[in-house]
Amino acid sequence: GSLVAAVLEHSGRLDKEHLGARVGRLSRRGEVCTMINKKYVEFLPSMRGAEDLVAQVDGLANNIDQLKGHIENEVQRDLNVAGAEFTELKQQLERDTLVLSVLRKLQEFDTAVKEFHSALLEEQYVTAAQQLEKARSSLRILESRKGFELKILKALGKELVVQTQNIIYHLWQEWQKLIVWKLPPSKGSSSLEAVVLSELHLHTVPPQDKDTAVPPVAAVLQALAVLGELHYKLKDFGHFLLQYILKPLILHPSLEPVSEEQPDVFILRFESQELALDEASPMEVFDKIKLVFEVLHKYLLNVPLEQPGEGKVTLAELLGELIWEELSDCLIHNCLVKSIPTNSSKLEQYKEVIKSTEEFEKALKKMQFLKEDTTALLKYACNVNSHFANKKCQDVIMAARNLMTSEIHNTVKITPDSSVALPELPDPGSGDHLKMHRALNLHGGVVNLGSESRLSPLTLSLPTCRISCSVQQLVELAYHTLLEATASTDLCCLQLFSCVRDIFQLFCEVVPTYHRENLQKLPQLAAIHHNNCMYIAHHLLTLGHQFRYSSASVLSSVAVTFVDLVPGFRRLGVECFLAQMRVQKGEILERLSSARNFSNMDDEENYRAANKAIKQVLHQLRRLGMVWQDVLPVNVYCKAMGTLLNTALAEIVTRIVALEDISAEDADRLYSLCRIMVEEGPQVFTPLLEEDKNKKYQEEVPVFVQNWMTFKELMIILQANLQEIVDQWADGKGPLAKEFSAAEVKSLIRALFQNTERRAAALAKIK
Repeated sequence: GSLVAAVLEHSGRLDKEHLGARVGRLSRRGEVCTMINKKYVEFLPSMRGAEDLVAQVDGLANNIDQLKGHIENEVQRDLNVAGAEFTELKQQLERDTLVLSVLRKLQEFDTAVKEFHSALLEEQYVTAAQQLEKARSSLRILESRKGFELKILKALGKELVVQTQNIIYHLWQEWQKLIVWKLPPSKGSSSLEAVVLSELHLHTVPPQDKDTAVPPVAAVLQALAVLGELHYKLKDFGHFLLQYILKPLILHPSLEPVSEEQPDVFILRFESQELALDEASPMEVFDKIKLVFEVLHKYLLNVPLEQPGEGKVTLAELLGELIWEELSDCLIHNCLVKSIPTNSSKLEQYKEVIKSTEEFEKALKKMQFLKEDTTALLKYACNVNSHFANKKCQDVIMAARNLMTSEIHNTVKITPDSSVALPELPDPGSGDHLKMHRALNLHGGVVNLGSESRLSPLTLSLPTCRISCSVQQLVELAYHTLLEATASTDLCCLQLFSCVRDIFQLFCEVVPTYHRENLQKLPQLAAIHHNNCMYIAHHLLTLGHQFRYSSASVLSSVAVTFVDLVPGFRRLGVECFLAQMRVQKGEILERLSSARNFSNMDDEENYRAANKAIKQVLHQLRRLGMVWQDVLPVNVYCKAMGTLLNTALAEIVTRIVALEDISAEDADRLYSLCRIMVEEGPQVFTPLLEEDKNKKYQEEVPVFVQNWMTFKELMIILQANLQEIVDQWADGKGPLAKEFSAAEVKSLIRALFQNTERRAAALAKIK
């Protein structure tokens, strides 16, 4: 019952809400209708107004179209006609303006030419030149107008060229009157006899007669400047001034400039001093040139000019720009270079040259011949230390090269007691300077080590031999150059040290190349070259150390040594001498090859051939012994001769041992040939000039000839019987076993003796 009651209550509530919503909707619809009616009433008048405006716009558009058509058909045509007329009038105005300007320029040209002629007739050269330049400017403007060409311009141009040449001719004539050169007949000659005839006449002296027709020099020069011709005239004048005045004063010390002033001319000429020195000092040369410039400045160069594009300048400035470079080069190379000292002790005196150079440049600048920033001469003079080092090095290198290319065969004998006087070197720790009153023995003698102990007189000495005089002078040159270095500035010191190294490196390149043919063909020169290299290497061992502590120079703080060059020099000498030894060995073997292998000596022809070969070899050895005598050190001589004699003996032994059959007669003849070698071979050992002193070395032949005892054992075998050979063998302990192998002894036995039981027994004992 309660449920039913609730449902009925809810349904009633829903009906009431639905009814209320519907009533609300109806009321709103009424309001909307009322609003629409109001808007419609307001819109209607606006729409009607818009329609009226549209009608008015359409009317205006029609009017515009009508107006446009009128403009296009009538107004535009009138405008086109007016524009064409305006363009034509404008072009006409431009043509008239151009014609007017051309006529004005032609008038200016004509006026300038007329004034030019008038001024030229009156010899007013500056005015004439200026008017001619005005005419040229007017013509240049006329020619620059594009699209407007006149045939008359070519004629005007030709006329301008003619008048330009006309005034230049007149000015040149006036120049020749002002500047007169009187030169020797042979103009190209620079000899003293020709130069002394040169004279310069300047007709620029203010004339006493005021009515003179000669124009002033300033007018001529200014006119040339205006025309742009002054440069060419000054260039010619500068060339003559250098060739006939300035350079002769530098190159010929005996010349003295002489000036002479006359009423209408100034003359500059030369006089030759007979007792002049070979070279003039820079101070004397500067004074002479300064005198010339002072004269020229007074009578010619002190003329102010208006140079186009440069403003006011003097003639001296223009001339200086043209000739100073060549003049300064001539002064440097022919005056200052020669004045550079060749000895560092004279460097202090060079300050006078520097001072004189500075004064010379100041004088030229005062005369406006030089610009203020020009200091070429002074810079060169102030850099004297560098120039001194360069010159010294150049002189040293040239002197060294001349020594290297001189004859090798001019020799001097070097002995252990030979010495060269050099300054004593101070103790390394003292740092004292050189002391010149004592001498250091370089080759031999007692060397003081600064303590009581003394070395042997022959310590570090070079063995007696002969070296080239040129090499001895080369080493002395190196010592003196290093001595010079120790007294020089640091830069010069290092440069001279490097120069000495260059000398020795140059030796290794020049001498083997320059003397190659002689060193290959002449045994004596090869031996001398060997000694030369060893002599230089001997000095290089201590050369650097001797000068390292000789002064407070930079050498004491750097690695000063020549030791690294020593192996190269030793190798150079040894290779040259060994090459000559190979040549001699080849000749020995070639001569022995004609001995027909020393076989069949019972044949008379074969014996004569072998005997001839032996004698040729001995003759060759004797000849070598003579050319190497007193040249090579004794030990080198003996080793060389021993090696060559050993080559001959070894070849003979090899040929004889290789024989398969030796008859009794063959053995006798082979023995006689070998005896010749044994008797005469030692006589080729003559290292000294004194014959009695050579016996010692002839007795020591076995020491230098390795196969000497082998050869003598071979001679014993050739004359011995089987038992004697077996005794010499002594079971491999005898003298024969020391020189020959068992196989060689057996081969000789088979060749010398017939096949018998005794021979077989002897062969059995050789083992």
